[in-house]
Amino acid sequence: MQPKILLLSAYDADSHRRWRAGLEENLPEFSWTVLALPARHFRWRIRGNPISWQMQSDAVLRQHYDLVVCTSMVDIATVRGLYPNLAATPLVVYFHENQFAFPRSNQQHHSIDPAMVNIYSAMAADIVLFNSAFNQDTFFDGLRKLIAKLPEPVKPAFIEEMRAKCQVICVPLEQALFVQAKTAPKPKNRQLTLVWNHRVEYDKGIEELKVLLTCCMESKLDFRLILLGQRFRRQPGAWAELVKKFQQHIMHDGYANSRESYYRLLSASDVVLSTALHEFQGLAVMEACVFGCIPLVPKRLSYPEYLPAANCYQTPQEAVERLQAIAVQDASAPRAPAMESFGWPQMAGSYRHVFKELLAY
Repeated sequence: MQPKILLLSAYDADSHRRWRAGLEENLPEFSWTVLALPARHFRWRIRGNPISWQMQSDAVLRQHYDLVVCTSMVDIATVRGLYPNLAATPLVVYFHENQFAFPRSNQQHHSIDPAMVNIYSAMAADIVLFNSAFNQDTFFDGLRKLIAKLPEPVKPAFIEEMRAKCQVICVPLEQALFVQAKTAPKPKNRQLTLVWNHRVEYDKGIEELKVLLTCCMESKLDFRLILLGQRFRRQPGAWAELVKKFQQHIMHDGYANSRESYYRLLSASDVVLSTALHEFQGLAVMEACVFGCIPLVPKRLSYPEYLPAANCYQTPQEAVERLQAIAVQDASAPRAPAMESFGWPQMAGSYRHVFKELLAY
């Protein structure tokens, strides 16, 4: 009989959705039951997901499961309190991000609640997984700083015991990406073609991108620009300024209307840029690398964990120098690193080992 796994995703954003779909597809020896909530109304989702699921999926949650796997957005401590049948079920909590490390926006309501959900979920888990060492380290840095402000002392063992059950396993890349990349033509561009394929939000460094591109223009770099970031109803004011300023360089501006279109635009690009202020893994950069794009990213966040030093810049001027080297195909120029080791065929065994370890109890 197949072990039964309940998978809960409380804020089913793109990387969360791809992660859970990858688990189902690549670990077919388990019987999966999935409950996912749409990625909207963040403040309500992270605190209200037990209410939503009780109203929508009460009978599903009352069933027996051999293992529960959930994202850090799930208020799993409350879910277990509402469903005693899940209280003793082995639990894996997966952190795509942590609430301590998000850059703050002036438009956001600041509250400790989201971080507390993260903490309680990690406390409840038997195993805690992070998608990057950066994510894990910033979670514990934030936890230490919070503990230092508490009105009552917390013993050091609290953090030590929690850290002892943590591992780092990234969100793997779908095998379809590698298949598509092998068949996608890679044109020889007359102009250096840069792609920026991130969400158009404040935390992705819109102002920093504008500065970098301004440096490119001032250095007389001949380049084209593909802007693929997902758009939302509210956009940073700097975005409209950027599009207007670099209009003569833009060959595509808009969210791709299909994965196939997205892949074609990645294949048409030479370099994938990031100016992110926050990035817990960097799936957008990783998948662009699969299509032969040379990554040029800040030397911070999760990027140095899987990209060579030559692909990580410290200043906009340094980034431009590397773009110039790429444009003339200098031997010292950064290259596109292989991503096969981050594919599901290579990574599935890491997840399988974690799940079977708990199922063996």
